[in-house]
Amino acid sequence: MSTPPDSAVPGAVPSDDPLSRERAHLSHSRAALRSMREDVQSLDIRDVTANWVNAEVLSRQIGERIKALADLSHTPLFFGRLDYLHAPGADRAEGAQGERFYIGRRHVHDAGGDPMVIDWRAPVSQPFYRASKKSPMDIALRRRFGYTGGDLTAYEDEHLSDPAEAAATSKLLQQEIERPRVGPMRDIVATIQPEQDEIVRSGLGGTVCVQGGPGTGKTAVGLHRVAYLLYAHRERLARTGTLVIGPNASFLHYIEQVLPALGELEVKQATVDDLVAHVEVRGADDAATAVVKGDARMAEVLRRAVRAHVTLPTEPVVVVRGSRRWRVPAYELTDIVQELLDRDIRYGAAREALPQRIAHAVLVQMERSGEAPDDRVQDAVARNPAVKAAVKALWPPVDPPKLVFRLLSDADFLSLHAKGVLTADEQKTILWAKPARSLRSVRWSAADAVLVDEATDLVRRTHSLGHVVLDEAQDLSPMQYRAVGRRCTTGSATVLGDLAQGTTPWATRSWDEALAHLGKAEAVVEELTAGFRVPTDVITYASRLLPHIAPGLTPVASVRENPGFFEVRGIGADSEVVAACEELLRHEGSVGLIAADVRVPLLAEALAEAGLPHLAPGEETTAAARLTLVPASLAKGLEYDYVVLDEPRAVVDAEPDERTGLRRLYVTLTRAVSGLIVTHAAALPTQLATP
Repeated sequence: MSTPPDSAVPGAVPSDDPLSRERAHLSHSRAALRSMREDVQSLDIRDVTANWVNAEVLSRQIGERIKALADLSHTPLFFGRLDYLHAPGADRAEGAQGERFYIGRRHVHDAGGDPMVIDWRAPVSQPFYRASKKSPMDIALRRRFGYTGGDLTAYEDEHLSDPAEAAATSKLLQQEIERPRVGPMRDIVATIQPEQDEIVRSGLGGTVCVQGGPGTGKTAVGLHRVAYLLYAHRERLARTGTLVIGPNASFLHYIEQVLPALGELEVKQATVDDLVAHVEVRGADDAATAVVKGDARMAEVLRRAVRAHVTLPTEPVVVVRGSRRWRVPAYELTDIVQELLDRDIRYGAAREALPQRIAHAVLVQMERSGEAPDDRVQDAVARNPAVKAAVKALWPPVDPPKLVFRLLSDADFLSLHAKGVLTADEQKTILWAKPARSLRSVRWSAADAVLVDEATDLVRRTHSLGHVVLDEAQDLSPMQYRAVGRRCTTGSATVLGDLAQGTTPWATRSWDEALAHLGKAEAVVEELTAGFRVPTDVITYASRLLPHIAPGLTPVASVRENPGFFEVRGIGADSEVVAACEELLRHEGSVGLIAADVRVPLLAEALAEAGLPHLAPGEETTAAARLTLVPASLAKGLEYDYVVLDEPRAVVDAEPDERTGLRRLYVTLTRAVSGLIVTHAAALPTQLATP
């Protein structure tokens, strides 16, 4: 919209006071947002709903709209402004009047319907992220705003027609990136960079895989892509659904406020374990067993085991209707069964089709004899006891948990279906040493649950969503990728991860391999290498591990002006670890104490003795509680303004092999946003020596 002259704005301030004018626009925009919310709250739906079902649906939709229009007092309503040289879409005649748009997290309009704030996802907002000196995109001025709490306190202008100004680094942008954080993850809508924006605005039809090192913003990019897709394809995704998949509940809690802050309330979140929760997980596998169970070859073993339930007929089916007997010979039944097998459709779907196929064969005989049966007759024949008995014998029902139970407890059954797929040693590895006596007493492992999910999909098709975001994807097994892929067979996905941070024995070796297991081999792989969150000195130190954990991977290059605080300290007692935490707590922001899992109870005791309260991962930090004690196994995906990393050698030694241990160490070294203190009594891993 074109900004009116100052004199036309109620309560206008002098034209030579731009900050006051911007504050006035913020005030008017907040008032307009309140009016929009009040308009929705005042809606009377009593005369527009035909029944109570419609009333309930409409009431729920109105409630969601009211929530989406909430004005978050500490979240800036707009963070930028674009002054166009010309009206978008208009002829660029000399002297044509440009327009001015305020860019924010959501759309706000005045009483007349004119926009006061434009949603960051709208096409007209794109130049805020993409315009540059080389490509100004018809932008005369880009203005960024600085806030303290919810108050507008500063602004910064870029005149893109002026090469000197256009090339300068934005101080407000840098401050926003480096701003200390307390509480859950924030959105990055005000700081999205051109290379990130390109991924965010990529189309719904294609799957995108983002390889990004620590601090490159890959998680935020994935979440903002969901928000963008919901804006651009709302009706379609409202029907098909969206899902964000994270590595654990702590991580999901950390990111859960990002989408609501952008006005998106309907995106569901889950872990892979949540997706495959057909059985209760009460047991655990050793690494070698989990690797074999997670291998994609297990899908073929399961497929064979399911199809093995089908038996080719040896006897005819005789259907009695009144005084007539209709006989379907064994050879014809064999053809029907074999045709269903050859089509390779879901086992359950084929089983449902079989009685209708047999009934159709009977109807053909009826027609040949001069009768004129209709669909009702065919349905009746399909329900005939003889047909039901034949279906039960030829194509019996399959219960997925029972099938997996038999595979893992019956050596002969496993050998029969794993022949030529798994070696004898691999079969022995996954067989239960002491099989449970019954299905109820099985102590299923997480890998077993994925096998049950695969078997379930072989029996009946898994529901597909419109879009799935898969974060920390590098840690998934091939079978877990298949489980996620089943949830978006007819949709698309955003895959996020870092090969260098793979910390499972089955961690992804290449994205091409992972995407093939996901069923998205055509996906585009994008790499983010600019680090916005991790300080230069910290990422440089951590990158010493890359040649040992991910050879050939491009190191992250920090683009932050502030090098951050970094120190390696040799210590003699746990009290010195506590002292380091106390030192960092004197700074503004959150503090994480990260340690090998086995060291966590000892450090918790040391913190308690020092009278220093702490939180567990997943508990929200506040101004009064800013220290979190984090087991190294749960650190992935989390970040803190300051971090104390305890005993790197213990972090490495806690893993089943050195490469996995060094990858875990790389993760823990890169959780700090502003400063890192590494404390150690044992010798540091040799890979951290100066290169």
